[in-house]
Order: sequence, then structure tokens, then C-alpha cells
Amino acid sequence: MQYFDKFYTYLSELTTIDKSYITLVFSTLIILLFFTFLKKIGRRAIRKKIEGRKEYFINQAIQIILNILEVIFLLYIWSEYIQNIMTLISVTSAAMTIALRELILNFFCGIYIKMKRPFQIEERIEIKGICGDVINITLLNFEVLEISNKEEHGQSTGVIVTFPNSIVFSEPVRNINKGFKYVWDELMVKVPLDCDLVKNKQELYRIVNNIEIIKNIPKKMKAQLNELDTQNRIYFNKYDPTVYTKIVDDHIELTIRYLMHPKKARYVESVIWNKILEGYKNNKIDLFTGTTEES
Repeated sequence: MQYFDKFYTYLSELTTIDKSYITLVFSTLIILLFFTFLKKIGRRAIRKKIEGRKEYFINQAIQIILNILEVIFLLYIWSEYIQNIMTLISVTSAAMTIALRELILNFFCGIYIKMKRPFQIEERIEIKGICGDVINITLLNFEVLEISNKEEHGQSTGVIVTFPNSIVFSEPVRNINKGFKYVWDELMVKVPLDCDLVKNKQELYRIVNNIEIIKNIPKKMKAQLNELDTQNRIYFNKYDPTVYTKIVDDHIELTIRYLMHPKKARYVESVIWNKILEGYKNNKIDLFTGTTEES
């Protein structure tokens, strides 16, 4: 400490700046550097011992704790000067409020997001036509990993979109996973008017009910809805896959409706179509080709 004191005294004589201010600045820098070092060490230690989803959440918790401690230490060394700073702020408060309005609004909206949780990490949301998965939430903004189209079943483009937190008050937020993580997906198959309708529907039921990803979802969905029943009134009559029939002009539309995780929907649709094409080649499904035979 003696060396630091001599160093501060030397700088004060050299720059003609009051020694107390030099001490304050260097103490602040030392605290900032110390906690920056701690945060990096913490991230590395967590990365070595923990993998997967837990790594992010534990790292976030440790970073928050270190940030709080950092603020406490800074407030302690600045305590003697805070009164003067507050006097200055009160004089210039009107100008600062206007200049920092968006920053302040984003900060309080960040607290709202943390407390009310209109969306959370890994949930799929849509705002202003941009759909994607939430990958980070801070007190000022949140980041979304964009998906390839406006539908909830798209795949990641690799583009990260940053939104200010205040947007949750100015724009509607569409949460694909709010409450429960499964959504209804539909796939429409066209068959001829004169086909064996019973045979075609039976084959479609067989295909969709034999896909492993779909099999256990109805039970999981029921369990999630039972947990939500005390907070949100959400009710479905059916949870198992259903095939609906509709006559349209010169063909019949068979719409398969089933529960699916939005991030897996595109893969499952591809699997279903592959099995439908296989069934068509084996004469188990009569696909409508759009051509009719002339008499």
C-alpha cells in the first residue's frame, strides 16, 4: 500500500490533480480489472466441468453475482462522492432524462421481462415479422437467433437479431412455446375423388402414429396442460393425431393434424412425406396428380 501511496502522490504532483481523485480512479480501475478477471476464470471453470444447457444458466447466475459484488465495491469507494454526484444530477436531471429515456425504459423493461417472463431462453418467439429462438436476455436488450421464414417451423439462418427490451411494450410478442413446448402442425395430402377413402385415411393414420417423435407427445402435452390449468385456461378435445376430410373441386384434401415440437417439425414433415411417397409407390395411398383421363 505504501508503494501505491507514493505512486499516487507522484502522479498528483506531476499532473496537479488532487491525490484523492487519482486514488479514486485507480481504485476503480483495479476493481473493474479484478472482476473482469474473475468472470473470465469463472467461465473457463464452468466450461471445463459442465456441458450443455446447464453451462449457460450457471454461468449467467455467477456473472450476476459477480456484477452485484462489483457494484457494491464501487459504491463503497465512491460513497464520499455520491452526494456531490447526486447534486449534479439533480441540476441536469431534465436534460439527462431526455437523453437517457430509451436507456432507462429498456432497463425497466428488462426487469419486467425477468420477472413476468413473457419469453425465456430457448423459447421461439416472433416480433415484427422476425421469428427465432431467444438465445440471450440482458437488462437492456435480448437476442434472437433468426429462423429461415416467418413460420414457426423454419430452421436457423445463423443471423442474430438484437431487440431493445422496450419493444415488448410497443409490439405484440408471439411466443410459440409459452406454457408448453408443443404446437399443432398440419400436413395436407390430396387424393382423387373416386379413391378408397377409408384405405387412404387408414394408411395416413398408420404412418403418423408410427413415427417415434410423435408417439409420446400427447401424454407429455396432457401433463403440461394439467400443470398450467391453475394459471391459464387452455383446453383441447383431442391430443392424438387426426385426419380431416374436405372435398375441393376435383379432389379430396386429407389434412393430418398432430402435435409437434416446432424445432423438429420440418424434419418430421419430411419423414411423413417420404413414407407417403413410399405408400403411393406400393399402391397404399392414391395421390391426386391433377390430371384426369379423357373419356
